[in-house]
Amino acid sequence: MKNSGIGGQAVIEGVMMKNGNQYAVSVRKPNHNIEVTKGKQESITSRYKIAAVPVIRGAVKFAETLIMGMRTLNASVVEEEPEKPGGQNEKKENILMGIITIVAVILAVGIFVVAPFLISESLRRTIRLAPVRGLLEGVIRVALFILYVKLISLMEDIKRVFMYHGAEHKAINCVENGLELTVGNVKKQNLVHRRCGTSFMLFVMLISILFFMFIVIGNIWLRMLLRILLIPVIAGLSYEFIRFAGSHDGKVIRMISKPGLWLQSLTTAEPTEDMIEVAIASVEAVFDWRAFIADFKEEENIVMSDTTLAAAKEKESEGEIQDAEVISLDTSDEEEDEILNALDRYFIAPGKEEKS
Repeated sequence: MKNSGIGGQAVIEGVMMKNGNQYAVSVRKPNHNIEVTKGKQESITSRYKIAAVPVIRGAVKFAETLIMGMRTLNASVVEEEPEKPGGQNEKKENILMGIITIVAVILAVGIFVVAPFLISESLRRTIRLAPVRGLLEGVIRVALFILYVKLISLMEDIKRVFMYHGAEHKAINCVENGLELTVGNVKKQNLVHRRCGTSFMLFVMLISILFFMFIVIGNIWLRMLLRILLIPVIAGLSYEFIRFAGSHDGKVIRMISKPGLWLQSLTTAEPTEDMIEVAIASVEAVFDWRAFIADFKEEENIVMSDTTLAAAKEKESEGEIQDAEVISLDTSDEEEDEILNALDRYFIAPGKEEKS
């Protein structure tokens, strides 16, 4: 499997795919046509060196992904108004997205950071050890997240979003497995992917357990404030791991990635063929998958050629060793015969001469 560098997310009745600073949102309209909207989002990491530093870039990418996610999630239901002079529509949209993002962050912090902390602190008299309370806090946080995902999956619109999420993963997996991007090939692919945002969220919660278990400060409000302030750091570390896991393979990486892949079973569902078509349209709008697959196959052929050549050399060397062993055995037999003949001449011949 070769890393393509593309990523994306599901939106209402569609899929967003991003490659570099280009992104495309493909949605299935009520008239059954696929509408593709392309755009650019230049990351802050490309403009400021400090933003590209490991861990810091993770926090930046997390914020950018959150903003883009909120902007594109409702791409299929928000109708564009005629543009007003001075770009007023765009300004209104940016202000609205900013407000929605702030509200979403506040709610997420309240539910998944503050609430677990307050629950664990309410058991302070029962559980006196701070690390144990920190561990309990993390377990509650993960349980709340899983419960939240299960509850929203009961909504019909969210069910379809999860199906489009599955189509997004399958389309990327198809390309990264070196297969042509057709509906038939995409259908055969796996629903999970290591670079998924669901895995990222799980690692944010797991890494937060390690941080919060060892923050031992007397003042309860200061402890809560530190938990909020450390969110960007935890997000940055989680991003670095997901980035590393997405481009590397091995038993340890696969084992550590398992929980995130398991959690993706809650946020993905088997897509229909028309959903897969939408995901394919989104990939093709930002990524030249034909050139990628050609390079993929060329690299694969080179690896196979090198492997075949190495195997042939190994067999050839084994054959030379076997021949050498046969020769050495024959030589040793001849040497033994010469030694025996010499002994015969030495011991037997003199006796015969005495008799005569």
